[in-house]
Amino acid sequence: MNNNYRIEKDSMGERKIPANVYYGIQTLRATENFPISGIKPLPTYVDACLLIKKATAIANGELACIPQDISEAVVQATDEILKGALREQFVVDVYQAGAGTSHHMNVNEVLANRALEILGDDKGNYKKVSPNDHVNYGQSTNDVIPTAIRIGSLLALEHSLYPALNKAIATLADKATQFQDIVKSGRTHMQDAVPVRLGEGFRAWENILQAHKDRITQAETDLYALGLGGSATGTGLNTHPQYRHRVAELLSELIGKPLVTANHLMAAMQSMSPFVSVSSALRNLAQDLVKISHDLRLMDSGPQTGFKEIQLPAVQPGSSIMPGKYNPVMAEMTSMVCFQVMGYDNAIAFAAQAGQLELNVMMPLIAYDLIHSIEILGNTIEALTTKCLAGITARRDRCLGYAEGSLALVTALNNHIGYLNAADVAKESLETGKSIREIVLEKNLMSESELARVLDLKNMSKIIE
Repeated sequence: MNNNYRIEKDSMGERKIPANVYYGIQTLRATENFPISGIKPLPTYVDACLLIKKATAIANGELACIPQDISEAVVQATDEILKGALREQFVVDVYQAGAGTSHHMNVNEVLANRALEILGDDKGNYKKVSPNDHVNYGQSTNDVIPTAIRIGSLLALEHSLYPALNKAIATLADKATQFQDIVKSGRTHMQDAVPVRLGEGFRAWENILQAHKDRITQAETDLYALGLGGSATGTGLNTHPQYRHRVAELLSELIGKPLVTANHLMAAMQSMSPFVSVSSALRNLAQDLVKISHDLRLMDSGPQTGFKEIQLPAVQPGSSIMPGKYNPVMAEMTSMVCFQVMGYDNAIAFAAQAGQLELNVMMPLIAYDLIHSIEILGNTIEALTTKCLAGITARRDRCLGYAEGSLALVTALNNHIGYLNAADVAKESLETGKSIREIVLEKNLMSESELARVLDLKNMSKIIE
């Protein structure tokens, strides 16, 4: 070794490794083999792997499977990196060797080399602390990576998506109360329909998002059963009998979730169905978010030639050529992110069914797409809420004008003058420009007082309880 590099050896031979890096020879080979996207592992996914390595090091130290000083050094190394050190050392492209071996060894090598420094030794002296024999004791990529996807998804849900959803739900509830007395025209098939309350539209969105959160939290429970301890094929080869149970306990403490050892380790390692369940719930949420974002754009359309029933906050100039133009950019961004999440869901479904026998080698794709979906949805909902939903104002006169001018008001007359008479009134109103009220009174179909009661917009738009 000189000051610029060190020599490391694996089963394929020797390579020079830059002296300053903490990854090793297997990581170097992976960076050479997979110059695919330039996308590095998500920080949350790295955190998940580190938490697993921390728990396994503690358990293997307690069970005397690895020396206690090495156990403590690995734990210290994981803690340092979890706090922000050495994050640049995780360098393997997300599109990599099947099952995630390349990323897994990247983590093992970084921890081994940092543990060596903590113990006062040189990076690369794997006889003292080995990425395979110590950091990875009793483990395999095949049980670590599916566990990391579980942990990473749980972290992302807890830290990103759930807080954003809670904020959006609360904001929509506030807007529902604020707009409760505003009557607007309903629309079905993009045509006039009977009146509704603007506030109830926001209340509907509140309930939609709450229902989606409930579905996602239910899907989350599928992530609690861990195959960690199954080793290479689910048999638990080279693990201590108490290891898998102790690791599950430690990980539960570390992330605050009720994690358990799976009833059948081989099943937990082979099946990607828990990830498909969570992804499907995210797709379902994304689909309704697209609908909501499109509704916001329609309701804000204009300002002179559209609905303009509401005013979305202007957050940036909307055109490079048209002065004074402001676009519903937060709603537009929301749709684009949701389309990406739907695409990720398709990719996850394809990857989940592509496993063979004891292993699904497509796990790196599932790891990135699932955790990324959770985080970009969380970031999107947070941004939409803060920069759009919270600042929406209502155009009360515009809403009322559309409601009063809607031909769909004749629907309220059905029980009083019959469907066919009501249809004739609507047709004449459209042809002559006369109001529905005017025509009904001219034809003596109802008394003025009765008509006033039936066509009361407040009553018509009230939801029956």
